[in-house]
Amino acid sequence: MMSAIRLIQTLITILIFAIATIAQHDHGKPSPTPTPSPTATLTPAPAGHDDHEKPAASPTPHAHGGDAKSKGHSNHSDTMSSTIDINDLMNREGSGTSWLPDSTPMHAYSKMYKDGGMLMLMGSAFLRYTQVGSTRDISAAGKGGRSRVDAPNMFMAMYSRPLTSKSQLGLRVMASLDPITQRGYGYPLLYQSGELFRGEPIHDRQHPHDFISELAASYSYKTTETQSFFIYGGIAGEPALGPPMFLHRPSGANNPDAPIGHHWQDASHITWGVITGGYNFGKFKIEGSVFNGTEPDENRWAFDKLKLDSFSGRFSFNPTKDLAFQISHGYLKKPERAEPDLDHMHRTTASMIYNKNFSEERNWSSSFVWGQNYKEGHATNSFLFESDYTFGKNSIFGRIEQVQKDGHELVIPEDDPVHEDTFLLGAYSIGYLRDIVKGKGIDVGIGGMATFNSNPSALVPYYGGTKHSGFQFFLRFRPSKMKH
Repeated sequence: MMSAIRLIQTLITILIFAIATIAQHDHGKPSPTPTPSPTATLTPAPAGHDDHEKPAASPTPHAHGGDAKSKGHSNHSDTMSSTIDINDLMNREGSGTSWLPDSTPMHAYSKMYKDGGMLMLMGSAFLRYTQVGSTRDISAAGKGGRSRVDAPNMFMAMYSRPLTSKSQLGLRVMASLDPITQRGYGYPLLYQSGELFRGEPIHDRQHPHDFISELAASYSYKTTETQSFFIYGGIAGEPALGPPMFLHRPSGANNPDAPIGHHWQDASHITWGVITGGYNFGKFKIEGSVFNGTEPDENRWAFDKLKLDSFSGRFSFNPTKDLAFQISHGYLKKPERAEPDLDHMHRTTASMIYNKNFSEERNWSSSFVWGQNYKEGHATNSFLFESDYTFGKNSIFGRIEQVQKDGHELVIPEDDPVHEDTFLLGAYSIGYLRDIVKGKGIDVGIGGMATFNSNPSALVPYYGGTKHSGFQFFLRFRPSKMKH
């Protein structure tokens, strides 16, 4: 196991140096004039990779889309290959190696290099005031209250370069300034659970994400025009377990809050040590991972100890350009730092993501996610439905959740008999956003969201009632959408 981890570290170090050298070599040179590809349509394997190996006085760009500046818009995101898999569209690329619908809109900056390389930058940030209801003390180790000014954020850089007409190298880095903007104790989020602060379990707060959330490399090879295989390895990365994580789903892109079922569905998106292999059949994909099953520690700046002690498998299916399904199962060794006696846990998830692009100005995206944690002979379930409808400069979005959590996860004192009970919790949100700047390279939106929560009467001594409400106002920043 350790030799495999050292191999990943060495590979990524070499790739970072190589990419830096390539970028420096091309810096300041004008992009070549693009040559239209006769197959520049919505296909899994754009023609143009073959041109990479042909010597020419005026080389044509990789048929990911070329330099679209001369065509009057950002880039042809529907003809660019995923950085993970040469036979996937960039629009299909979710978090880790997961799939989104092929029609998913992309908000990103991109740069094409004359050797076929592509650099893409994306991310989002919210500047907001948020407040939750209930009378419970929701501080973590005495830090934080029920209201907060904060700034959830995520930034990502992806690079890919064809090696031959049939193979590709990819590199991904994702980072977050949560350790600064959220501090160690995170932001208030009623019923949220998971991870530690100053050695104590966090409850009713969303923990900050690590500064480095992904540092991974991939190699893919096209076996036929519609099939390929890939290998993905990361010091920090995401195994083949769960749907695309909430920050990457278009249905939740305008919602600043993490789902309260996060640790049942997509919490393994930051794993310190992961290797994934998969085979892509065009419309469906099978993949498996070995990874570190333990959640990140509370030091959000440092790298955690790398391990490969857990495993997972996932089946993904995109029957049409507007639909993405997945079902996955994982065995997680020593998953919870707050439960050191818990040896292992099984997590099973299934999801459906629907995206319909009506026009450049109208898009509707919805996701349904189910996740189950099975530990010590007991299963708990989570259900999520979220949706976002964008029309012009306006977006209406919402999320419905029901999650089963026990008294331990809610940090109910052990001497209370309900500590061993399981409770059905609900969170229901509705929000609106208006872009005050749009299509100028960066989109700036102003919005608000109301949230309503419910818990059973057995928790009234802790939460002060069975119904609660909260609200937030925010500014959202992200790159403008890449146009087709």
